[in-house]
Amino acid sequence: MSPHYSLIRVRALRDEPITTREKGFGLLSWSSPVSAASLAQTRPSLFGGGFIWPLMVLRESALASNITSLASYCAAAGVKLAPHGKTTMAPQLVARQLRAGAWAVTAANVSQVQLFRSFGVTRILIANEVTDRAAVGWLSAELAADPEFECYSFVDSPAGVALLDDALRAGGLAPGPAGSGPQLRVLVELGRPGGRAGCRSVDDAVIVAKAAAAAPALRLAGVAGYEGVIGHDDSAATLAAVAEFCRDLRRVGEQISGLPDCRDGYLLSAGGSAYFDIVVRELTGPGNGDPAPTVVLRSGAYISYDHGFYERVAPGTRAGRPGPHFMPAFELWAAVLSRPEPGLAIVGAGRHHVAFDQDMPVPLRIWPTGAPPADATGMHVSSVDDQHAYLRLPADSSLAPGDLVCMGISHPCTTFDKWRVIPVVDDAYHVIDAIHTFF
Repeated sequence: MSPHYSLIRVRALRDEPITTREKGFGLLSWSSPVSAASLAQTRPSLFGGGFIWPLMVLRESALASNITSLASYCAAAGVKLAPHGKTTMAPQLVARQLRAGAWAVTAANVSQVQLFRSFGVTRILIANEVTDRAAVGWLSAELAADPEFECYSFVDSPAGVALLDDALRAGGLAPGPAGSGPQLRVLVELGRPGGRAGCRSVDDAVIVAKAAAAAPALRLAGVAGYEGVIGHDDSAATLAAVAEFCRDLRRVGEQISGLPDCRDGYLLSAGGSAYFDIVVRELTGPGNGDPAPTVVLRSGAYISYDHGFYERVAPGTRAGRPGPHFMPAFELWAAVLSRPEPGLAIVGAGRHHVAFDQDMPVPLRIWPTGAPPADATGMHVSSVDDQHAYLRLPADSSLAPGDLVCMGISHPCTTFDKWRVIPVVDDAYHVIDAIHTFF
């Protein structure tokens, strides 16, 4: 187990009661106490009558394979992995990523930092600017109280640098002479015109870096960016734009490498789950200077992958972009509620259960009552309401109320947050674990 995580605190989640308050567990937990530990011991069938539809599950074989695949890829490429914890907000899964060799955990805000700290994480990268003075005050106290806590944050303006430095010192952080003592490490964020946060040019990023290097409570640690906002496809134009953005990150790094904080090395960080192969190629290429920067990927969605956006765009799915092999881990099982007209079935799952921001749920299989499962050939979901999915199917389909439909998902980040407890199944659909999320 990684020293950056508390095994005891994670194990305690296995005994956390799962009650009727959690979607899908209403029958099982109504009659007797249920926990992840008891599920692992009894291994109930997903279809044994104890669970209520709709229910989202994670396939253990896919989770294990995905975690191992990216860890091995990073090790072979000579880069570090700080998986984005905001994807799952599941300490049990983050613990597995750390155990597989992850260097740190990425968070999106200080509330998420507090969660991961409560489970013993000692190295956290906040992939965002922090401008809430109360939150910075908490960071200040936490850094001062625990010398093993190593925290990174983004900055993209001299004003943001000044705010952080002032609030950290007001919160009690008192660095010693010449930068000794606790400091908040910062990465200058590079953005792009029309995008979200981040400096709009290499020159602007260098100005911010110099301001951060001069701030007593801060330590300039490197440069970061996020290439995932550049596009949502794998067209030649998008891939070229991602590559150029990564080259700009390198240009900033080369220009700050002479600053005192960076003379012994610095970080270059980027990499979601769609274009991380390009990030690795561009940021680890020759000519990066001496010493070469440490490259940190922040991929998150790879852990569950999907049947939509990432399946279309991530490396490994297209010729000429080799990469690790990922498998979709999410499945949403739901019952047909109605066949109100030919060519339409209304399925009992909707926006409260599954992501719909990138693509509609993807029908994978059907399980008619009293018949074997079959492929969902010729079926698609055209839209979803809060509790209903509109399943379009051949007019002569015999799918009937009560039959089950298994659907894949697109975009894991907005699926995990819809479930506080997610059963984990083996390939025979025995429930062998349960994952707690904390959104």
